[in-house]
Amino acid sequence: MHRFYSTFPSGWSGFGLLLLRAALGATLIMQGLAYLLALKDLRFGSWVMCLLAFCSGGVLLMGFLTPFASALAFLGGLGAAFSWLPAPSWNFFSGNPLSTDAILIALAVVFLGPGAFSLDAHLFGRRKIIIPRVSPAPKS
Repeated sequence: MHRFYSTFPSGWSGFGLLLLRAALGATLIMQGLAYLLALKDLRFGSWVMCLLAFCSGGVLLMGFLTPFASALAFLGGLGAAFSWLPAPSWNFFSGNPLSTDAILIALAVVFLGPGAFSLDAHLFGRRKIIIPRVSPAPKS
């Protein structure tokens, strides 16, 4: 599989990326819960936003396919901010500053990557390649 990032920073940088992903993932799961509680009208857009928020939030918490999950969160946040998609009655993103923050965090995660403390780093991260020494062929 093609790697999106050449490095998966560890240490404090990796921990910072973990906090960034966790904050965005938890926010998206809470927003998905708000959509789930407002599904009385059963509109298709509400179902889509609920599914989008839960899936992208859960996948971001695990750190799996981080670029795709954060890109979906970015697009969903833009749709919710500009009212292209329906909002639940209790909207976690009811204020524009909070919605803008979630959009910018999602965009930052798209560009920065998952970090060392993620499923992406475990599956696609650093590998140690051992190249055996080849002895010269004997001359005859």
